[in-house]
Amino acid sequence: MIVARTREELAAARADLPGRVGVVMTMGALHEGHAALLREARRGADSVIMTLFVNPLQFGPSEDLDRYPRTLEADLAAARAEGVDLVFAPDVAVMYPGGEPAVRVNPGPLGEVLEGASRPGFFHGVLTVVLKLFHLTKPDVAWYGEKDYQQLALIRAMALDLDLGIDVRGVPTVREPDGLALSSRNRYLSAEERETALVLSRALSAAAAERGHGPDLALAAAHKIFEGTPEARLDYCVVTAPDLGPPAAHGAGRILVAARVGTTRLIDNASLEL
Repeated sequence: MIVARTREELAAARADLPGRVGVVMTMGALHEGHAALLREARRGADSVIMTLFVNPLQFGPSEDLDRYPRTLEADLAAARAEGVDLVFAPDVAVMYPGGEPAVRVNPGPLGEVLEGASRPGFFHGVLTVVLKLFHLTKPDVAWYGEKDYQQLALIRAMALDLDLGIDVRGVPTVREPDGLALSSRNRYLSAEERETALVLSRALSAAAAERGHGPDLALAAAHKIFEGTPEARLDYCVVTAPDLGPPAAHGAGRILVAARVGTTRLIDNASLEL
């Protein structure tokens, strides 16, 4: 496995990769959810690149950039174990040599709701770094986790709207046995807070149990679960269509939730049959 820290090292190593090239983009602190992405990439591509970069553009002034876990050696070991061919692990000066970029990707209306409304500018930062990494790694296909469902939808839209020619694929959320979605931020939770955090997956399950009864009943079931757990401060809980537009009365849907447990903000989502 080659580890590139500069653009020049990346370009030289990328030129030697054979066949169909896949990429998995991470901010490090790898867990089993990242491993699932890497395994899908290993199955679906001839060569696999993993990027490892904590992107400051997507952190707001009151968010946890400084406390975000940096576990480089463990992350490289995990990448090696999953058969990654090339890791690109730049520092901020390599990614943004002129400082914070004045030109950023506008995510459009979908980027200003849900996570975009709660975290203004978040998706401008996400799509800007993703586009830069696409240009630098030149993949044929890219894998992203469905846990960050809105992000996945926006990256797909960007790839289509900007004619990037990259196949953007989603990988189902990986969960603990008790239902908690894996996240690098779970390590911030105390034992008591982790128990509280299960309210997110319980709310999703309650909504799914209203199978075929329409979006209003599914949403009401989820809200009822949150009402019984005041320790989790709900940010949003919505039912949408799979493309995050308004839900239909019948057919496929999506439920998305965000809540704060202690000082940690968590998100989750699931598909619904309305």
